[in-house]
Amino acid sequence: MKDIKKIDEKELAVKTPAQAEQILAQEAESAVLPEEAVEATAASQPAAGPGAPAQGRGGRKRGGERKPFAKKPSSLTDSGLIEKVVSINRVSKTTKGGTRLAFSALVVVGDGKGKAGYGLGKAGEVATAIKKGLAAAKKQMIVIARRGTTITHEIIGQCGSAIVLLKPASEGTGVIASGAVRAVCDGAGISNILTKCHRSNNPINVVKATFDGLSRLKALRTASPLPTGNQETEKISHASSPIEKA
Repeated sequence: MKDIKKIDEKELAVKTPAQAEQILAQEAESAVLPEEAVEATAASQPAAGPGAPAQGRGGRKRGGERKPFAKKPSSLTDSGLIEKVVSINRVSKTTKGGTRLAFSALVVVGDGKGKAGYGLGKAGEVATAIKKGLAAAKKQMIVIARRGTTITHEIIGQCGSAIVLLKPASEGTGVIASGAVRAVCDGAGISNILTKCHRSNNPINVVKATFDGLSRLKALRTASPLPTGNQETEKISHASSPIEKA
C-alpha cells in the first residue's frame, strides 16, 4: 500500500486566516533576509566590552527606551490589489492507497475602485492554496455599480441556502457586515453599507451570494439635458393633430 501523505505540524496548526497570513509573512521575511545578510548584520555590530550596558533577553538594553511597535503593512500588494483570505479549511480525499489531506483557501481580491473577485484554491500547503486562490480570483473580477462610497440600491443575493441582504447607507455609517461580506466590500471599495446574512453562515456560500447581489446592481443613469424652446416649437409645428386627420 502507498504511504499516506504526511503534513507538517505547522500546516495542521493553521485554523484561521490570520495564522495563514502570519505564515506567509514569515516566509516572505526569510526570503528577503538570507543567512548571508543576517551574518553581515551580526558582524557589523560592535562586540560588547566591559563597560557596555547589560542587555536583557532578545538583545534589548535594560536601561534604554523601548522601540515603538511596527505598523502593520497595508492590505494593498505590489500589484495594487487588495487581497484578503476569508477562510481556510482542511479537506481530505479518500483513495485506494489511503486518505490524502489538503487545504482549501477562499480568497477575495479587489482594486478598491469598484472591481472585485473571489477564488477557491486547494493544495497540500496553505501558502500554495492561497496563491492558487489569488490567481483564480484575479481571472474572474467583476465591475460593481456604486454611488459614491455605497451601492446604488437595495438588493438580495442568494446562493444555495445562503441569503444576503445588501442596503445602501449614508456617509459615516461604515461597513456593517460579517467577515466574509466585509472582505468583499473592502475589496470593492464600499465603505458604507448595511448587510444581513440569513439562514446559512457558510463562508463560501455567503461570498457567492454577496457577489450574486452585487453583480445584479443597476448603475445610475445621468439625466439627459432638456431641449431648448426653439426645438420644442419646431416639433409642435410639424406635429399633426388628430382633429385635422378626422
